[in-house]
Amino acid sequence: QVQLVESGGGSVQPGGSLQLSCTASKRISTISTMSWYRQTPGNQRELVAQSTNGGSRNYARPFEGRFTISRDNTRNTVSLQMNRLTPDVTAVYYCYGLKGGRTGWGQGNQITVSS
Repeated sequence: QVQLVESGGGSVQPGGSLQLSCTASKRISTISTMSWYRQTPGNQRELVAQSTNGGSRNYARPFEGRFTISRDNTRNTVSLQMNRLTPDVTAVYYCYGLKGGRTGWGQGNQITVSS
């Protein structure tokens, strides 16, 4: 199993920025897929951004151009930089990792965008 611990998040006013980080128990370079998901009350988790160890990055359309997912192999961390935040971004965000058929989820961090 891939163990993941998240940090960051919190509350911000519309137009602001936040960053989430996720530290893995294994070397990030060996984890084929690292992703960020979000979940709002009553809804399923949905993909926000995805990064592969081959270098590709994909974003859900609502977040393209505003969010950036990045890996830091030296720190075994994947981050999600979120800019130009709007209230519809409010949700619990989860880090996800896939390595050799084994998966793991972070504990979830609340992001609230409100004036």
